[in-house]
Amino acid sequence: MQKSIMFIFILISLFFSACAQKVQMKALEPAQVDRVAYTKKITVTRFKNDRVGLSNKIEANLAGFKIDNKKYFTMVSRQDFEKIIEEQKIQNSGLVDTETATEIGHLIGAQAIISGNVNPLSSQDSYFYEERVRCKDLKCKELVTYSVRCQKRVVGVSAEVRITDVTKGDIIFADTLSKNANYEHCSDDSNALPSKEIAGQKLAIKMANEFTFKLTPHYRHFEVSLLEEPDLEYNDKQEELLKVALEYIEQNRYDKAEKLFLKLVDTTKSQSYVPFYNLGVISEARGKLKEAKEYYEYADNLMVKPVEEINEAVTRIDRLISQRQQTREQINR
Repeated sequence: MQKSIMFIFILISLFFSACAQKVQMKALEPAQVDRVAYTKKITVTRFKNDRVGLSNKIEANLAGFKIDNKKYFTMVSRQDFEKIIEEQKIQNSGLVDTETATEIGHLIGAQAIISGNVNPLSSQDSYFYEERVRCKDLKCKELVTYSVRCQKRVVGVSAEVRITDVTKGDIIFADTLSKNANYEHCSDDSNALPSKEIAGQKLAIKMANEFTFKLTPHYRHFEVSLLEEPDLEYNDKQEELLKVALEYIEQNRYDKAEKLFLKLVDTTKSQSYVPFYNLGVISEARGKLKEAKEYYEYADNLMVKPVEEINEAVTRIDRLISQRQQTREQINR
């Protein structure tokens, strides 16, 4: 009996926590490969054995990438690189060595060179059977089971990619990129399996996108829960302030919500952590991270027993401030 009551209590708690009002957040995060920020004038060579157009896709991604409506990279013409290769009679084996990259990079005005070698596409087919059920007659009083023949196709592509710093003459980034995709088709399906070549093109797009993501700052979207219940014994007026402020947040009227929470701070004589925390959420949503940090710290100081939302906020806001500073440095280099 006690176990049943405890189980019901847990379910109720989970239900109410899942229904907590949340605020959409957007945080600016730095590129994973920080050194690329120092080498934004880039050329992408034609990768060796590139039958999936990976180098073209990477070049297009980098050329078109913008952060806050500003282009992040300056692309140096691939034709200039290939012209120097031809004139100097240098053998291009796909992955350009540091000495060659430094020599050619200075001649064409590039700060970094991205080179690569794409491995042959892999494709493997296998066959199996799946059971189906259908009516035995028009009245469908009885069902029968039958089997259909199915085919599974696994396609994979991989490539070695290297970014060389022309100025320092060393390698910024080197890795093997790889992607696989599984496709299935049964004899009673209307969709056919894609060819190895078409599947390879799709995988190359995903590889190019993931590679670009590593080199570029980006926005991350997430949600933050508000505190909706008083932590002190509120009077009717204070409860109404909290309720209406939360309603304004739901309508994205942060200006009105902020004024009401500040009134709640005054009427509770700055002893309630709920309005301080919610003010921090508003400031964070507006991108005012230092202001949000102050509000979260006020809430943290008033907290007696641990409150998960406040603990997470205090940890999160320091990380976001640090990440935004790093990102701004990357963008402005």
